[in-house]
Amino acid sequence: MFEKILIANRGEIALRIQRACREMGIKTVAVHSEADADAKYVKLADESVCIGPAPSTLSYLHVPSIISAAEVTDAEAIHPGYGFLSENADFAERVEQSGYVFIGPRPETIRLMGDKVSAKDAMKASGVPCVPGSEGALSDDSDEIFRAAKDVGYPVIIKAAGGGGGRGMRVVHTEAALLNAVSMTKNEAQTAFGNPVVYMEKFLENPRHIEIQVLADEHGNAAFLGERDCSMQRRHQKIIEEAPAPGLDPKLRDKIGERCAEACRKIGYRGAGTFEFLYENGEFFFIEMNTRIQVEHPVTEMITGIDIVQEQIRIAAGLKLSFKQKDVQLKGHSIECRINAEDPYTFVPSPGRITVYHVPGGPGIRVDSHVYQNYVVPQYYDSMVGKLIAYGATREQAIARMKTALSEMVIEGIKTNIPLHQDLMRDAAFVQGGTSIHYLEHKLAAAKVKPQ
Repeated sequence: MFEKILIANRGEIALRIQRACREMGIKTVAVHSEADADAKYVKLADESVCIGPAPSTLSYLHVPSIISAAEVTDAEAIHPGYGFLSENADFAERVEQSGYVFIGPRPETIRLMGDKVSAKDAMKASGVPCVPGSEGALSDDSDEIFRAAKDVGYPVIIKAAGGGGGRGMRVVHTEAALLNAVSMTKNEAQTAFGNPVVYMEKFLENPRHIEIQVLADEHGNAAFLGERDCSMQRRHQKIIEEAPAPGLDPKLRDKIGERCAEACRKIGYRGAGTFEFLYENGEFFFIEMNTRIQVEHPVTEMITGIDIVQEQIRIAAGLKLSFKQKDVQLKGHSIECRINAEDPYTFVPSPGRITVYHVPGGPGIRVDSHVYQNYVVPQYYDSMVGKLIAYGATREQAIARMKTALSEMVIEGIKTNIPLHQDLMRDAAFVQGGTSIHYLEHKLAAAKVKPQ
């Protein structure tokens, strides 16, 4: 087992990884920008290294600084968390070339799954169902593009092969708009991702977003840890996640989960990963794989009792999975609300000093957050300041506990989206379960005034 791990991230995930390491008796190195010098995880780390100014391009995305920090602290492995460099194959390669262990998949696996076209091809070969679409990347031939759209059937969606985070995609409803949409998406993809390749898929009208959590070691063992429903989202950014997915047939979950685990074995996957699907009319359609820990991993931990971050570390150290598929038992229900420093209805970011901070407690409540009273939320990074997780024996109990927890949570000095979460916990469609990925945006568009 490692003696010291460098955490190449910030915020709540840096603290989450740090806690996993401390429980395992592993020392931690926190790297931080000048803006994060007073962060909780920096103070709690065994060692800390400032790796640059506030802008992430000069700190958390600056590979030489991170490698240098590992060198001066004698760290043995680097955990990338999520975001930043976590799915950057070149970074993973650089880490390994520098003599450190990258806590994540191999660089070639990250490349394979990071390109949406090659990922889809790999999944098809493994028997994982995919959204109907073009056979690989779209060519520059107009006739071929028109033919592909006709075969798939309108509406279609044009996606960047190297895209992510909701960027690099356009929905097309008519043949007249097709070529212009392809051209614009290619240009956007080149600018944003350095890769102009795009492909086409059938645009599903009202799907849910359901994902399968997997863990796989380098000894050929792979298991899935049930599913999460992440359909409550705005502009492709998740706001509420829950596990298991309401109303999903357990037999269907096991069938798709086994295919995901088998796909991991076929591509030689190593570490934690998530298969993301659109789910409509009883069918699953693969859209992408995240080759890292997810923001929403706590809900899976709550219903399985498995510490996903600790398993990541064990796998990276060369150990086998600590459990078999038959050991994975889903018990109860868990819901996570992402608490963001932003206006709850305009979504304008609200950085600044937190003057009052009180977190809820009680049975089944978990708070993953790096903030504290007098903490200054910097303007340079993602607006998420924490995650509020509720667990119950049933979904109804989880919702009831979440309502209570939200009413107890106090964050003053900045605006947060807590009022939006409170509104959603009372929302009849959410309470019933099974809303589509478009539900929240339609709800917000229909609300002429703020909910009372």
